[in-house]
Amino acid sequence: MGVNLSVLILAKNEEKNIEACIRSALFADEVLVIDDMSSDRTKEIAESLGAKVLQRALNGNWGEQQTFAMQNAQCDWIYCLDADERISHRLAEEISRVVAEDDRRYAYQTARLNYFWEQPLKHGGWFPDHGIRLLPRKGVYVTGFVHPQFHYDGYELKTLPDDAYVIHYPYRDWEHYFNKLNFYTTLVAKKKREKGKRASFVDIIAHPAWASFRMYILKGGWRDGKIGFVLAVFHYFYTMAKYVKLYYLERTNEHVGDED
Repeated sequence: MGVNLSVLILAKNEEKNIEACIRSALFADEVLVIDDMSSDRTKEIAESLGAKVLQRALNGNWGEQQTFAMQNAQCDWIYCLDADERISHRLAEEISRVVAEDDRRYAYQTARLNYFWEQPLKHGGWFPDHGIRLLPRKGVYVTGFVHPQFHYDGYELKTLPDDAYVIHYPYRDWEHYFNKLNFYTTLVAKKKREKGKRASFVDIIAHPAWASFRMYILKGGWRDGKIGFVLAVFHYFYTMAKYVKLYYLERTNEHVGDED
């Protein structure tokens, strides 16, 4: 009988994360790392743990990179994992059960529990944060740059229990948080612009206020204490940055000379 489960990991300069990530996936028959030409020890560490490493430039296209991983997997089932994530013991049990049953009519989404400053974020829209992760490999592919979309025509989608979650460490520190904020707000604004969308100054005012209120009050972010408040406030600025950048994409930023 052949192997059954490949865990697919996309990585770039993840030497601080890759060991814990791979160790959480060693119950699988294959761990395949697609390395975006890392300049640190990511490749070396991954191979020392028994993972197979293929190096390929991402070039900003996450969907294409994930599809490449799927095409090079050797197993019948795949689980997609990021380098800053860990498969919990409970999730490993559920994945193993699904793969053993081998019912290829289904694809599965799993919950994700985000941690920041060693605190789990269970409210404010951070949990259960479902995402499609576990699928039969045949006929599956991914598209998209900012938010990759899985294409799994012919499979019915199921959800594994929320207590079987993947653990996610999205931000190393506040500098990392703001670097991501700047990167993603620029990317989202450009994608909206390409789709013909525009932003008014009303959008700049209204959307951030609603987004922050929704996270902190309606989705219970206040239950996460101080970090819940901080992240709700920063979500205001994240949303505002998206619309400000979109608004100013239609305007020039050239020096026009001194006034008379």
